This record gives sequence, structure tokens and C-alpha cells, in this order.
Amino acid sequence: MSNHLFDAFRSRMPAPGRLLMEIDDGRSLSYGYMLERSAQLAHALLQLDVEPGDRVAVQVEKSPEAVLLYLACLRAGAVFLPLNTAYTLTELEYFFSDAEPRLVVCDPARASDIAALAEKTGAATLTLGRDGQGTLTDQASRLPMDFHDVARGPDDLAAILYTSGTTGRSKGAMLSHENLASNARVLVEHWRFTGEDVLIHALPIFHTHGLFVATNVILMSGASMLFEQKFDPARIISLLPRATVLMGVPTFYVRLLQQDGLDREAAKNIRVFISGSAPLLAETHRAWRERTGHAILERYGMTETNMNTSNPYQGERRAGTVGFPLPGVTLRIADPDSGAALAQGEVGMIEVKGPNVFGGYWRMPEKTKAEFRADGFFITGDLGLIDADGYVHIVGRGKDLVISGGYNIYPKELESEIDALDGVSESAVIGVAHPDFGEGVTAVVVRAPASRITGAEILGAIGERVAKYKLPKRVIFVDELPRNTMGKVQKNLLRETYKDLYTA
Repeated sequence: MSNHLFDAFRSRMPAPGRLLMEIDDGRSLSYGYMLERSAQLAHALLQLDVEPGDRVAVQVEKSPEAVLLYLACLRAGAVFLPLNTAYTLTELEYFFSDAEPRLVVCDPARASDIAALAEKTGAATLTLGRDGQGTLTDQASRLPMDFHDVARGPDDLAAILYTSGTTGRSKGAMLSHENLASNARVLVEHWRFTGEDVLIHALPIFHTHGLFVATNVILMSGASMLFEQKFDPARIISLLPRATVLMGVPTFYVRLLQQDGLDREAAKNIRVFISGSAPLLAETHRAWRERTGHAILERYGMTETNMNTSNPYQGERRAGTVGFPLPGVTLRIADPDSGAALAQGEVGMIEVKGPNVFGGYWRMPEKTKAEFRADGFFITGDLGLIDADGYVHIVGRGKDLVISGGYNIYPKELESEIDALDGVSESAVIGVAHPDFGEGVTAVVVRAPASRITGAEILGAIGERVAKYKLPKRVIFVDELPRNTMGKVQKNLLRETYKDLYTA
């Protein structure tokens, strides 16, 4: 038996001397170097008694060494467990106790604190770096540069990614070798990647988007990347002429639009701009097209499934939609309670099935069972609809649904209306406990620069476009909306902030 995912990469790998990544600190790594260094790191893992199926928890800043460690874990048969660099010690304590990693790899600045936590679950702790005695990289540097990859099958675990935990404790999504391999193969074909492509990689790598979409697609196509350890809008603009693809979150595109150097000439070498991880405003989509001549390709995925849908590479990339189900993925809209399939155009729960869908939540059999239908469809928690042309629209998260006075209100509809107003930069609509209506529709709004738009003006403008029962009871103005590291608005924090708005 082969090592399923790494063998898939190896089978499409170019000559050893071909560039894999050019790093923003001036270094360059070839495919041959990647094979040698990941082999050394895999040997180091075995020396540390990491056995097939053991978890290796990694909380480090973005670096090429972190990517090499991910590949080493695959080759050694370990389960890669990337952790957000923003997680606190309290959060890490939960992850360590839940996942019980054999090894924890962290940055030197947190080593002593993290080692104390890891020790409670019997895990060893090492730091990762380019050099320095005692680091995992240092230990690996003295080991052989070839490695007989540990046998791993399609169903063996490759990684565990913890969900954000906005509703209760975080859940570890178990992703198999074939979950990742199948999705990478489909994306390479669907987005027309070849060995000639050069990706600007400015995403974090503790998340599906930067690790499994960006990195795996490059490896599966034998392409290369300009590896940016931080997102710097001005630098990204300067790199555009040397690249063919940019993957980003909506915040990337908003910030790039604020740069003077962004124009059609700067973007002429790019064949596709891809966006995901959070909804892309139709306004951003239009502005980008006007400035660059390119229509952003928006797609839809999640931690548990990798990518589910994508706007077409050739064909209309429709603003405000996430396109069509990817090859091999079956998607349906169902009644959230009964699971019965709904008619085209009706809003319901998005459910998906395919080789990309994870096997379940780590050590949570009851939660896993609750999130799957009897026929194997995964209940995403996202509300959506399929329009007459087959495009999938994300309406909102199921937990974001507002029920006011017995009526279902979908925040996305109101946010689209509010965001379209002159004087509004962006908005988030939430439901807050209300003594008369159950939940009061509440709009949290960020004004555009120099705008003085009022709540009354907003309500007056949208009042002609939406039913009265949908209108916000209150409009609150803030300087910015709270976001997580991937740019998603954290509505749970807004609900907590304003929970007493109508009852105090």
C-alpha cells in the first residue's frame, strides 16, 4: 500500500530542480529540496516515537518550514493538527486534552507555557525554526535525505482541523487522505492549473483555504508559489506581474482595491482571482472587475468538506453566488427539520455528499451522527437556495436565522440591501432577544468614510424594498465589525455584545 496523498503529489511532481516556492525573505525552495527536507523531518518524527495515526499539533507562524512539516507528517503517517496562532493557552489546553497529540510543535516565544500544557497529556514539545540548536528543524538536519513513506490508505486520517467553536466547544473535523486528494484533483482540473502556474500564497496555513486549497493544488499540479508570510497589499500588487493566480479572502480584495497601483496593466498576467472563506460583497465583485477587467471567481467550502462549489472558470461568474457543485459533489437544499428536498428557488439547509466530505468529528460519535442524514448527506449548517440557472446562493448560517414575530428573516437579504446604500461600508444583521417579538432584528452598520448616514435614513431607504416585519428594530453604528483570522464576521460576538439591547 502506498502513502495515498503524498503519492498523489509525487506522481505529478516536476523535475527536482523546478521551483516550488519563492519566499518573501529571499529564499527559494525547489521540489527536490522539499523532498529531501520533508524526508529528514519525517525521520525526526519517527525518532520522537510518532507512530502512524498519532497526532502532531502545530501552532507556529506561517513559514516554509511549517509546510515541510505538514508534508513530513503525511509521509510519516501522522495526523497533522494545525492550530490557529491566535489561540490562547486556555484554548490550547482543550485541544491538547481532546486530541492527545504525541508531539506539539510551537514557536520559541511560547515554548515554556505550551510545554507545561502538553506535558499534562504526555506530549513532547519542540520548536520549529530555520536554525538554532534543539529545534525540530535542527534535529532533522542531521538525518537521511531519503525516506520510505509510511503506508497510508484512502480512508486513513491525514489531518484534524478544529472548527471555530462559535456554538459550543470546538469540534475536530477528521479529514482523510482521499478527502484531501480528491478535492485537490478536482480543483486542479476545474480551475485549469498547470505546472506553469505561479500562485501568490498570502493566506494563513492553519486553515483549509491556505493549507489544503492553495498548497495542495500547487503540489497536485506541479506549479509554484510566491510564498508570503504576511499579507501586505502593496507588496501583493508588486507581485501580480510575476504570478498567474491569487487566492484570497474578501478582505484581501477590499484592501487591494484601496491601493493606487491596482489597474488592468498590473493584473494583465493573472488568469484567475479566487475568493472564499467568507461572503464576497457584490459591490467588491463589481469594483474589482471595473479596476482590473477580471471577474473574481467565488467558491464555497468549509472545514468539514473542503470545497463544495465554484463559479465556472469559463462562463459567467455571477456576483453574490458561489456557482455550481464541483464534479463529484452532490448538493441539495433541504427542509432544516425534516430533511425533505425543497423545490428550486426555495431557501433551506445546504446538504452535501461526496469524496470531499469528512468522516466525522474526533471522539464525538453522537455529534457526528446528528450532522449526517441517514442517506449520507452532511448537514452544512448553511442556508441557501439554487436559482433557476443552477447557481448556488448562500443566504446565511442556520444559527443566524432570525425568527421575529413568528416570521423567518434571513440576514443576508437585509445586509445586501443595506450594503448597497451610499454611505454604508458594510453591515451585519443579527437577532437579539426581544420581549414582544422573540427576537428583534438588529442591524450593525459600518459607515463609509466621511458618511453621516443615520439609522432613520437606512430604514427609510430599505423600507420600500423589504417587508415591514423584516425591518431592523434598531440600527447600531460601529467603526468595524469583529472578524476572525479568515475574515468572517463573528456574529456570535455581536449577539453577545447586544444581548440586553431590548430587555435591559
